[in-house]
Amino acid sequence: MSQKPMSQKPMSHKKISFKLNGKTAEVEVEDRTLLVHAIREKLNMTGTHIGCDTSHCGVCTVDIDGESVKSCTLLAVQAAGKNIVTVEGLADDKGLHAVQAAFIQEHGLQCGFCTTGMMMRAYRFLQENPEPTEEEIRWGLSGNLCRCTGYQNIIKAVMTASKNLKEVATAE
Repeated sequence: MSQKPMSQKPMSHKKISFKLNGKTAEVEVEDRTLLVHAIREKLNMTGTHIGCDTSHCGVCTVDIDGESVKSCTLLAVQAAGKNIVTVEGLADDKGLHAVQAAFIQEHGLQCGFCTTGMMMRAYRFLQENPEPTEEEIRWGLSGNLCRCTGYQNIIKAVMTASKNLKEVATAE
């Protein structure tokens, strides 16, 4: 007995806008599009990586309205009206952000795949806890996985960024 194929309803598309790295971004997405895919594929911000699509690895971490968010856990339509910062948005006209510079200085990367998610989590974490201990850093980054560094240089990079951010704040 053959069955008739179920008719498929066309996917609904929505035009949404949000701030991305300080600029208004408009994008048309299907209702089911994950934010990570909208950022990478529609807006060409490829610093935000796609890893596990299950929220375990953290390579897709972005900053949304002052919180670290794994962008594979959020539909793009849920980001409408939000303020989103990706790794591309950390640097400014003066140069790299202290977190980016510290990751380079302390070689807080190896293959580089997890690096942008680690940087984004470190960026937010250091705003939440500007003078963390090593143990606090380990806990603060525990939602982001690295498969190749052993974390030592990542921890050093966050400690260096903390010190550098404090020096900048003192100088101002």
